[in-house]
Amino acid sequence: MYAVSIIPSFATIRTKRAHPIRAMRAVVQRVASASVQVEGRTVSEIGPGLVVLVGLHESDSESDAEFICRKVLNMRLFPNESTGRGWDQNVMQKKYEVLLVSQFTLYGFLKGNKPDFHVAMPPQKAKPFYASLVDRFKQSYNPDTIKALPKSSFCAV
Repeated sequence: MYAVSIIPSFATIRTKRAHPIRAMRAVVQRVASASVQVEGRTVSEIGPGLVVLVGLHESDSESDAEFICRKVLNMRLFPNESTGRGWDQNVMQKKYEVLLVSQFTLYGFLKGNKPDFHVAMPPQKAKPFYASLVDRFKQSYNPDTIKALPKSSFCAV
């Protein structure tokens, strides 16, 4: 399994003079299958494809969502059996599935010994934004292959 992280170039590890982080984050994992369980109950699952942990920043816009959607769906992470080339096909060419998971902890920082999520998008804004991101993925690819957490399972700060 491989993990690919899409983090903008101006995002830095927090130091005393950290540059501001201003864009959506996505951690992409190639999987043979995956599922999300909440309180022991499976709420979403996929076969072969990609799991995408999405961190929403408080300043994210529709253009950030478009960028992440385009990049995730077009990343060449899978081998091409007909040519023998690795890293040659994207999730759409393979007709694989995508599982989107909202993950506000991607914007966590340590303040002393305590986690701080103040730059993550607040829940009242994050829920509709995440729903629109899921819709964008469904419009850009086959809607039946895009899975996400049901609204009742959505968790934000």
